[in-house]
Formats: sequence, structure tokens, C-alpha cells
Amino acid sequence: MTWVDQFEAQRPMLTALCYRMLGERAAAEDAVQDTWLKWSRADHGAIRTPAAWLRTAATRVAIDALRRARARRETYVGPWLPEPLVADDTTAETGFELAQDCELALLWIMDTFPASERAAFILREAFDAGYAEIAETLGKSEAACRQLVSRAHRRVAQAPPDLSQPSDLRAARISGFLAAIASNDLEAAKRLLAPDAVSISDGGRKARAARRPLTGPDDIVAVSHAITLKHAASRTIVPLTANGQPALLFFDRDTPDTLMTAVLNDRGEICWIYTMRNPDKLPLRDGGRGDVRSTSVARRP
Repeated sequence: MTWVDQFEAQRPMLTALCYRMLGERAAAEDAVQDTWLKWSRADHGAIRTPAAWLRTAATRVAIDALRRARARRETYVGPWLPEPLVADDTTAETGFELAQDCELALLWIMDTFPASERAAFILREAFDAGYAEIAETLGKSEAACRQLVSRAHRRVAQAPPDLSQPSDLRAARISGFLAAIASNDLEAAKRLLAPDAVSISDGGRKARAARRPLTGPDDIVAVSHAITLKHAASRTIVPLTANGQPALLFFDRDTPDTLMTAVLNDRGEICWIYTMRNPDKLPLRDGGRGDVRSTSVARRP
């Protein structure tokens, strides 16, 4: 196997790793491309385990990219949310298929982690890396890396979303919430929400969205109802799967306008609503109703 073939064999894993680190398709592709450049200049004869070498290199590239991205996000308009991966058998790339099981809520939670903690958690939990490899990648002791992973586990456990709730229940709650809003039964909509529910919208600079998280049933339902009334005549909704979980894609006439999904708490109440309105992060549809198309183009060396 040539060194080019060795890289291509690991590309799906590298893409999935970098997406988990960065939460955006284009950023993940850029990180994999940078890893390719490092690999092309490496002494391949001296590398005993190409997969481990590439995983280490990609993690370090992604850590640097994450730190730069966080600096840029200080001027981002409104809340920043990770980019959804929409399932599509006709266009999906293997690397992003491998990342489909990384929930948007988990990416959102991990975005609060320090970069090294996020890397340690991802390497350990998603790729079953040993602590010796994690320590070498991060330049820390194995004991320190165990602490990073343990701390990350505590952060995830303390977050309100219950990522173990079944998909069919999530889909039913999302549909029930929207149906109640559409029928003007606002009290029924509120009963589906947890008392401490949070709704976050990402519009960037290109779409109107709440500039702050909405908290509590009253706030969330009032804004959701106002939006529904405004777009009632022109909107249609298509169910799909985003990051392995049920989601809804809203069209304003033939243009994808909004992607929405939600997560429940351990009581089955909606506690976290994700609303993507930034067109740079929305999937495209061929002809308005055809197959889902990615907004970014994969690169190859």
C-alpha cells in the first residue's frame, strides 16, 4: 500500500474526528487537508503505525483550528451552533457518515470544553484511543489525560439534555410541539417544554434569529408562535435525519430556511431546542424538494 493509499484508508476516520472537534463540515475538511500536507512531508519509512500517526496529527491540527475558531466567534452575531449533518444516501461521504452518530446537543456541550479536554474525550470515547496515545498527542501525562476525560464525562452528565431518549419519542415531541403552536393551543405547547427549557437559534450575519437563547416555556412559545404566524402561508416542513436524530427542515417556498431539532430531559420534556437558520450551515435541496445536498465540497489531495 502506498503512502497515498494509507492516507485515503484513514480519511473517513480523520474527517469524523475533525468534525467532532470543530462542529463544521468545511472546517473539518480544511483540517483533514492540513493533515494531508503534514503526511505528504513526513518520513513514511519511519512511521510504524500510520493510523495512529495520522490521528495524532489531525487532533493537533484540529486543536489549533478550534482555538482560532473560538477567537473568531467572539465577533459572531448571536449564538453559534454546530453545523448539522443531514443523512443522504445519494451524496453522503463516508467520513461524514461516520460522524452522523455525534449528536448536535453533544457537540454543543463539548464546545464549552477546553480544546485539550475535548480532544481527550473524543479520542477516548469515539475512537477508543489508549491513554498512552492521548498523552503523546496532547503532550501531557497519562494521569492528566485520565483527569481530562473524567472531567468531560462529568460535564456531559450534568448537562440537561438526556441523550439516551429514543428517537421516536423525540420525533413525537417535536411534532406535537409544532402542532400545538400551529393550532394556537399555546398552553399545550408549554406543557411539552421543561420549566428550564432553552431554545438556541443560529442565524450568523445572514438570517434573522434570536440574538440570545430563549429560556422557559413562556419565552419559547411566544417567539415560536409569532414566527409561525408570520410564515404560515409560505412554509412547508420536511422531516429528515440530522446527526442521527429526527429533525425538521422548513422551506420558505422552495428555499431551505430553517432546520430544527430538539432533545428531551429524563422526564420526556423538551429541554433543548436547536434552530439553524444560517444559510451557510443549512442543507440544500435539488430543485427545492429533491435530494439533500451538502453545502460544502470535499477535497482530495
